[in-house]
Amino acid sequence: MADYTLKNFMDIEDSAGKRSPDVEGRFARGHLDSRDIGVSYFRYAPGFRAPIGHRHREQEEVYVVLSGSGRVKLDDEVLDLRRWDVLRVAPQVARGFEAGPDGLEMIIAGSARPEEGDGERVEDFWAG
Repeated sequence: MADYTLKNFMDIEDSAGKRSPDVEGRFARGHLDSRDIGVSYFRYAPGFRAPIGHRHREQEEVYVVLSGSGRVKLDDEVLDLRRWDVLRVAPQVARGFEAGPDGLEMIIAGSARPEEGDGERVEDFWAG
C-alpha cells in the first residue's frame, strides 16, 4: 500500500442523496484507506433542515463551511454559520444543520472511531 491516497470527492458515491434529494453526502474515510481520519463532503439545498440530528460515543468532528450559510443546533443551542466558519463538536453533543437561502456546503473531518462506527441518530431533533 502506498504512503498516500488521492481521491476526488465527486468520484465518491453520494450516499446521502439516496435518502433525500435536498442533501448530498460523500464519505471518503474508506476510500482513503485512512486508519484515524474521516473526511466527508455535505451539501444542503437552500432552506433544507435535517429532520434528525446525531451524536457520537467517541468521534470528535470539525465542520468547515465552504459556501452558503445556515444554522447548527448543538443540543439546545442554535448558532449561525457562515462561509469559512470552523466548528468543532465534542462527541457527546447532538448536532443538526439547517441551510440558509443559498444552501450550505461543508467539509467534515472526524477523528478515529470504532471500526463498527459510533454514530447515534437523534430523531425529531429540531422539534420543540
